[in-house]
Amino acid sequence: MRPRNTRGGNARLGAAVAASAILSLVLSGCGSTPDAALDDESSAFGFNETGLPIVDKPLTLSIAGEKASLTPDYNELALVQQWQEDTNIEVEWNLLAPEVYSQKRNLLLASNDLPDAFINSRFTDEELVRYGTNGTLIPLEGLIEKYAPNLQAVFEERPELEAAVTASDGHIYALPNAEELGLAAVPFFWSINTSWLDALGLPMPTTVDEYHDALVAFKTQDPNGNGKADEIPLSFINDWWCADIADLFAALGGIADNADHRIVRDGEVIYTGADERYRDAIATLHEWYEEGLIDPESFTQDDKTYLAKGKTETPVLGSYVWWETEEVVGTDRADDYALLPVLEGVEGKLVGRSNLADFGRNAFAITSANKYPSATMRYIDRLYEPTLAAQVSYGPIGETLVENADEVLEQAPLPAGVNAGELRQQVALGSGAPHVLTREDFENVVLPEPRALKRLQDLEEHYLPYAEPENYPSVFFSVEELEEIGSIEPDITALVEQKRAEWISSGGVEEAWDGYVSQLESMGLDRLVEIYQAGYDRFVDAT
Repeated sequence: MRPRNTRGGNARLGAAVAASAILSLVLSGCGSTPDAALDDESSAFGFNETGLPIVDKPLTLSIAGEKASLTPDYNELALVQQWQEDTNIEVEWNLLAPEVYSQKRNLLLASNDLPDAFINSRFTDEELVRYGTNGTLIPLEGLIEKYAPNLQAVFEERPELEAAVTASDGHIYALPNAEELGLAAVPFFWSINTSWLDALGLPMPTTVDEYHDALVAFKTQDPNGNGKADEIPLSFINDWWCADIADLFAALGGIADNADHRIVRDGEVIYTGADERYRDAIATLHEWYEEGLIDPESFTQDDKTYLAKGKTETPVLGSYVWWETEEVVGTDRADDYALLPVLEGVEGKLVGRSNLADFGRNAFAITSANKYPSATMRYIDRLYEPTLAAQVSYGPIGETLVENADEVLEQAPLPAGVNAGELRQQVALGSGAPHVLTREDFENVVLPEPRALKRLQDLEEHYLPYAEPENYPSVFFSVEELEEIGSIEPDITALVEQKRAEWISSGGVEEAWDGYVSQLESMGLDRLVEIYQAGYDRFVDAT
C-alpha cells in the first residue's frame, strides 16, 4: 500500500473511486547506459538508504527549472526550508520565469555546466528521449525502485502512470506530476444569458434549433432594453482550448471536434478536419454568421478582449464558452447566466472529449553531471508522499491548507482581496513540480479547491454523461515518430484552422472541400493518421 498521511490521526478512508485514465504506452527498444552503472558519491556524505536525514553530512545540489513569475526563490518557501532541515540536503536553485527559462535551459544543455537536475523541466517527449539516449539525462527506473518508495507505491497503484513516463527505449528519463481530477476532460462550458431568455419569454434551449432561435431573438429583440442593436448573441475564441465552439460541430454535424482535431471512435483514429460531418457543421455555422449571430471578433480576439465583453456597463453578451462564469461576466452579473444543457443535435446529445491528460512526464530529471543520484532520488521522493504532495501544489499546512474535522486537508479561508491562484504561486512549488495526487488522495488527504469542485460537479451533471467515450491517449512516441509528426502536423493544423475561420465567416466550404482534402492528403495527412493509429493500437495492446 502507498504510504499515507500520519499527521497525528487516521485519515478518513472514503470509498474507492475508479482511477481516471492516465493513458500512455510502453514501447520496447535499446537505450542508454543503465543507471546501475552510474558513479555515485552519496556515501561520502553518510548516505542513509532509509530514514532521515538522507545524508549525515550537509550535501549541496544544483537544480535548475521553471517557476511561476510570482513564486519567490524556493529557499524562501516554508515547505522547502522544512525539506532541507529534514534531509540535510541544501539546493542552489536556478529557477526562472517561463519567458526566459526555455532559452536558459537550452544554453545549459549545450554547455559543460549542467545542473545536477531539472525541476519542472518543460522537456518535450522528443527532448526527453534525445537527451536520455545521448547520456545528458540519466535513466531513473533503477533509482526509483531502490530509493523512491513513495513514487514506487504510486506506480504500483497506477501502473498506467509508470507506463506514461517510460520512453520508447524502456527507460524513465523524468519523473511525473499528476493530479487525478479529470478537469480538462470536457473543456468547453457553454453559458447563456437567462435574464435575456426571461425578458423575451423564451425557455432554456434544449435542441440546437432552439439555441439558434434564442440567438436570433437576442440579435433582433433588444433584450438589454437600451434601444440599440448592440447585443452579441454568441462569442467565443476560435481554436482556444476552453473557449472554442467545437461542441457545436457535434450538434450540427454529428462529429465532436477538439483542439487537436483528432478523436477516437470504436478504436479508429479520426482526423476531424477532413471529415464530411465537419464540413456540414461549418456550412451551417456560416449561415449563423450571415445572420449576425456570431461575434466577428471571435476569430481574432485574445482572452483579454473576450473576457471584457461580459463586463461592459450595459450587458451585451448573450452566450459564450468558458469554464468559469465569474471570470467572464463578473460576480455581480453571474446570476444572470447559466450553463446551457447539452443540445440535442443531428446525432442526439453529444459533446467532445479533449486529449488532455491529468499528468505530465517532465517534472524532474537528473543529469549526468550529478555525482549523488541516490541521494537526489531520495530527496525528490519526499514530494510524492501524499501530504507533502498536497503542499507542493497548494502551499503549506497552516498557511493555505487547514485540517478539517475528518482530518482531511482543505483550503484555508482566503484573506480579503487575495486571489487563490496568485496566492498559490507565492507559497507553493506549483502543479508542474514533482508530486502525484490520485482520486483517492482528493478524498482522503486533501480536498480540491472550491472552484475545482464546482467544475467537477458541472462536468458530472452536465457534460460527462454525453461525452465521447474515448479520447486519444498520451502516447510516448519514438524519436523517429515524433520527428515525422513534427514535420507533418504543424502545416496541416495551420491550414485546417485557417480554413475553418475563413469558411465560417466567408462561406465556400462546399465548393472548396474536395480540393482542401486533396491538399491535406498531399501534405501527409494519411501518414499522420497512420502514425497516430499505430500508436493507439500499441497502447491498446500494452494495456
